Amino acid sequence: MKASWQGQIIAESDATVIVEGNHYFPPDSIRREYFVASDHQSVCPWKGTASYYDIVVDGERNANAAWYYPATKEAAASIEGRIAFWRGVEVSDT
Repeated sequence: MKASWQGQIIAESDATVIVEGNHYFPPDSIRREYFVASDHQSVCPWKGTASYYDIVVDGERNANAAWYYPATKEAAASIEGRIAFWRGVEVSDT
Protein backbone atom coordinates (compact mmCIF):
# COMPACT_ATOMS: atom_id res chain seq x y z
CA MET A 1 0.00 0.00 0.00
CA LYS A 2 1.08 3.56 -0.66
CA ALA A 3 -0.06 6.80 0.90
CA SER A 4 0.48 9.96 -1.12
CA TRP A 5 -0.34 13.64 -0.94
CA GLN A 6 0.51 16.45 -3.36
CA GLY A 7 2.10 13.89 -5.71
CA GLN A 8 4.58 12.67 -3.09
CA ILE A 9 4.62 9.18 -1.58
CA ILE A 10 4.62 9.71 2.18
CA ALA A 11 4.29 6.07 3.31
CA GLU A 12 4.67 2.65 1.73
CA SER A 13 4.18 -0.83 3.18
CA ASP A 14 3.02 -4.36 2.42
CA ALA A 15 2.11 -4.81 6.09
CA THR A 16 -0.77 -2.43 6.80
CA VAL A 17 -3.52 -3.35 9.24
CA ILE A 18 -7.08 -2.42 8.24
CA VAL A 19 -9.44 -1.19 10.95
CA GLU A 20 -12.77 0.48 10.16
CA GLY A 21 -11.72 0.83 6.50
CA ASN A 22 -8.46 2.65 7.30
CA HIS A 23 -5.02 1.28 6.49
CA TYR A 24 -2.68 1.67 9.45
CA PHE A 25 0.94 1.80 8.30
CA PRO A 26 3.87 0.59 10.42
CA PRO A 27 5.88 3.47 11.92
CA ASP A 28 9.00 2.57 9.95
CA SER A 29 7.11 2.82 6.64
CA ILE A 30 6.49 6.57 6.75
CA ARG A 31 8.82 9.15 5.25
CA ARG A 32 9.40 11.21 8.38
CA GLU A 33 10.59 14.29 6.50
CA TYR A 34 6.93 14.95 5.58
CA PHE A 35 5.53 14.57 9.11
CA VAL A 36 5.33 17.31 11.73
CA ALA A 37 3.90 16.52 15.18
CA SER A 38 0.62 18.25 15.97
CA ASP A 39 -0.76 18.98 19.42
CA HIS A 40 -4.23 17.83 18.30
CA GLN A 41 -5.74 14.76 19.97
CA SER A 42 -9.03 12.89 19.79
CA VAL A 43 -10.54 10.03 21.78
CA CYS A 44 -12.12 6.83 20.47
CA PRO A 45 -14.09 4.83 23.05
CA TRP A 46 -12.58 1.49 22.03
CA LYS A 47 -9.17 2.46 20.60
CA GLY A 48 -8.02 5.17 23.02
CA THR A 49 -6.49 8.63 22.56
CA ALA A 50 -5.15 9.46 19.10
CA SER A 51 -2.28 11.82 18.39
CA TYR A 52 -1.83 13.57 15.03
CA TYR A 53 0.73 14.69 12.49
CA ASP A 54 0.51 17.50 9.97
CA ILE A 55 1.71 16.45 6.50
CA VAL A 56 3.99 19.03 4.84
CA VAL A 57 5.00 18.66 1.18
CA ASP A 58 6.76 21.44 -0.74
CA GLY A 59 5.72 23.98 1.87
CA GLU A 60 2.03 23.03 1.78
CA ARG A 61 0.57 21.84 5.08
CA ASN A 62 -2.29 19.37 5.54
CA ALA A 63 -3.16 19.86 9.21
CA ASN A 64 -3.84 16.73 11.28
CA ALA A 65 -3.94 14.54 8.18
CA ALA A 66 -2.32 11.53 9.87
CA TRP A 67 -3.16 9.96 13.21
CA TYR A 68 -1.88 7.20 15.43
CA TYR A 69 -2.55 5.69 18.83
CA PRO A 70 0.64 5.72 20.93
CA ALA A 71 -1.02 3.55 23.61
CA THR A 72 -4.20 1.76 22.55
CA LYS A 73 -6.85 0.08 24.60
CA GLU A 74 -6.59 -3.73 24.54
CA ALA A 75 -9.16 -4.18 21.75
CA ALA A 76 -7.04 -2.08 19.36
CA ALA A 77 -3.60 -3.49 20.21
CA SER A 78 -2.99 -4.46 16.56
CA ILE A 79 -2.73 -0.78 15.53
CA GLU A 80 -0.72 0.63 18.43
CA GLY A 81 1.85 3.06 17.04
CA ARG A 82 0.67 2.62 13.44
CA ILE A 83 -0.25 5.62 11.28
CA ALA A 84 -3.46 6.16 9.30
CA PHE A 85 -4.50 8.98 6.97
CA TRP A 86 -7.42 11.15 5.87
CA ARG A 87 -8.04 14.73 4.62
CA GLY A 88 -7.12 14.12 1.01
CA VAL A 89 -4.22 11.71 1.55
CA GLU A 90 -4.68 8.98 -1.07
CA VAL A 91 -4.10 5.40 0.03
CA SER A 92 -3.84 2.89 -2.83
CA ASP A 93 -2.32 -0.45 -3.74
CA THR A 94 -0.56 0.88 -6.84
